[in-house]
Amino acid sequence: MRPTPGNATAAIKARVDSTAVANAARGLPFPRLRRPSTATAGRASWLPAWSTPAALRAVRATIVVAGLFALTDRVIGNLQMATFAAFGGFATLVLASFAGTRRDKLLAHLALAVAGSVLLSIGTAVSSSTALAAIVTVPVTFAVFFAGVAGPNAASGVTGALLAYVLPAASPGTISMIPDRLAGWWLASVVGTAAVLLLSPSPGDDRLRAAASKLATALADALEAALRGTTTEEQLAACMDAKHELLAQFTATPYRPTGLTAPDEALANCVELLEWSTTLLTDAVRERADLRDASPPDRELLGAADAVLRAVAALLAGGDARPDLDRLERYQRRSLESLGQTTPDGAGFLEAAQVSFHANTIAGAALALGANALVASRLADPEWMAALRRRWYLGATAASRASHRVSSVAAVALRDASLRSVWFINSVRGAIALAVAVAVADLSSVQHGFWVVLGALSVLRTNAASTGSTAVRALVGTAIGFVIGGALLLAIGSDSTALWVALPVAVFVAAYTPGTAPFAIGQAAFTVTVAVLFNLLAPVGWKVGVLRIEDVAIGCGVSILAGVLFWPRGLAAIVGDDLADAFRSGAAYLAQAVAWASGTRALEPDAAMAASTTALRLDDALRAFLAEQGTKHIGKPELWRLVGGSMRLRLTAQLVADLPHDENGIGAAGGDLDRRAETLAAWFERLAEMLGRPREGTLTALEPPTLAPRDRAEASSGSHYGIWLGEHLDHLSEHLGDLVQPAARLAEIRRRPWWR
Repeated sequence: MRPTPGNATAAIKARVDSTAVANAARGLPFPRLRRPSTATAGRASWLPAWSTPAALRAVRATIVVAGLFALTDRVIGNLQMATFAAFGGFATLVLASFAGTRRDKLLAHLALAVAGSVLLSIGTAVSSSTALAAIVTVPVTFAVFFAGVAGPNAASGVTGALLAYVLPAASPGTISMIPDRLAGWWLASVVGTAAVLLLSPSPGDDRLRAAASKLATALADALEAALRGTTTEEQLAACMDAKHELLAQFTATPYRPTGLTAPDEALANCVELLEWSTTLLTDAVRERADLRDASPPDRELLGAADAVLRAVAALLAGGDARPDLDRLERYQRRSLESLGQTTPDGAGFLEAAQVSFHANTIAGAALALGANALVASRLADPEWMAALRRRWYLGATAASRASHRVSSVAAVALRDASLRSVWFINSVRGAIALAVAVAVADLSSVQHGFWVVLGALSVLRTNAASTGSTAVRALVGTAIGFVIGGALLLAIGSDSTALWVALPVAVFVAAYTPGTAPFAIGQAAFTVTVAVLFNLLAPVGWKVGVLRIEDVAIGCGVSILAGVLFWPRGLAAIVGDDLADAFRSGAAYLAQAVAWASGTRALEPDAAMAASTTALRLDDALRAFLAEQGTKHIGKPELWRLVGGSMRLRLTAQLVADLPHDENGIGAAGGDLDRRAETLAAWFERLAEMLGRPREGTLTALEPPTLAPRDRAEASSGSHYGIWLGEHLDHLSEHLGDLVQPAARLAEIRRRPWWR
């Protein structure tokens, strides 16, 4: 059996350092840092939590925003330049929080500066016409929202880029102002980028790689114990605990947090391959815990897989180990040759084939895992990976599969250009909401119209209930900020010196609170900052706070209306649709793969790409759903059982598709295996119908399918691949009962009114 390809296993992506990345793609105006759950249990909930990254962010913003505002307003004396330098500083240093190396951050900030320049120019050009501004806002903001699909840094820059557009689009302006505005924007971009590169915290521990390393070690320990015949339930439990810890790291961010580079993809492949290896190993050990009497070639193969798992663990932990993939391949060929020399009708052939099945599936997963770990650790280049895959796979189908990589933004955009994609739907909803906000801001003739748009942007969420909840907190925070800012302005009066002293303090608090304090506190701090800034530009006293409350209220109302009209149920519906698609596409892939491997299908399986695409969409929807505010009516364990079931189906079909194809078939076993596969595929179709969009009629109860008992036809056929096909189908069917209850739960939730 040949190994599992890593290029089709990018269903779940994860990022290492999730604490400083903004939830920009979900409409959040600021980064959300993780809140301590135990160390600050006795602290008042409204007080900010201590965070070193937030403190450095606040220091950077204070120096850059206050410094540039003073330079452009007092020294240069240019109002447009001062305004866009101040807000550009917030966009660069507070709204965006890029991760990675210094080079990654530099490139991300450069991209934000360039994108912001284009958006600023467009926003200024259309601001003179309400109709034009509203119409242009739809495609422009859709493109910005949707660009977040390119990776975590792109997603983190969404809100900062949108600020560069909505500020001029919803404010009075002329084409002649563009140079001054661009000068302020680029001044903030250049100085802000330099501040980020100079004042960034040292990289923390890589918790994702540490969790992956821990799971690889646990798997190696369990495999070694099975070879010694000393496997215990505690060891299997340790594997499951390590897998759950890894899954917790996967779900730490609301969007796929790895980019499109080869190392990013390889790391994501490692994550899924480790989860799949856990399934393969626990199934094998529970079926046969003592492997001491396995054939010598199979024992050698499992020993080599054990060594690769330990090398992967060391590599992901930061070591310089090199998995010996050549040795593993060599032992795999020896295992297959040994089984091929066994007499089919001889005693013990069926048992030997079953042991060989488990040995080769585990070794195949380990082989792909080792290769991806090398690429993820930047110890091997993508060309080496492609050459290795071409050596693993023979034939046109495998070669094309090996050469395929989701390595371009165009390919990712095409994949997500669907109503099943959370990125697409959220981008449409956000674009329409902001376009309406731009139109309302202009038609209502409010004094500072861009606050209407910012109010809409800051409370956009993925369902109506969450948007309404956040809108209330936004208004409360704005009111608190108005009271504090109004009192401050009344105390200061017309003394500009006191305002200049208050500005850096206000900027520091506004930059520190996002992610470390409740949303309302962040809104209050930002309101105070704006009050000080506007009174330095054009003194109007405390009235600026009242105006902002009115504007934010209008923007919040627009977002709530958009949530009710376009996405009242939020992501629960998308998760259900994507789960249904995953099971449906996986069932089609399985039926094709079994027929191909058994020789009853002449055409090669062509459903692999559809299955992989639906898995990627499901991952996006699941992450966003778990990050969505509001009550979850279905628990994470139930969701993960459904997601895990769809992954097991897809990867089983993939393993079957990679078996050698014999045009002459595998004898009498072929028809029986095809019927068993069709029974399973039909059951998964019914499961998909239950999870999909609700239809009229009562919900039909679903029970696991009853498969006809396996006969010995595959053994008498003389093909160990026939036995392996039966083993794949049996192991897949054993876990179907685990899907019934969570599927029924999700189906029942989907049939409730959205307001419940």
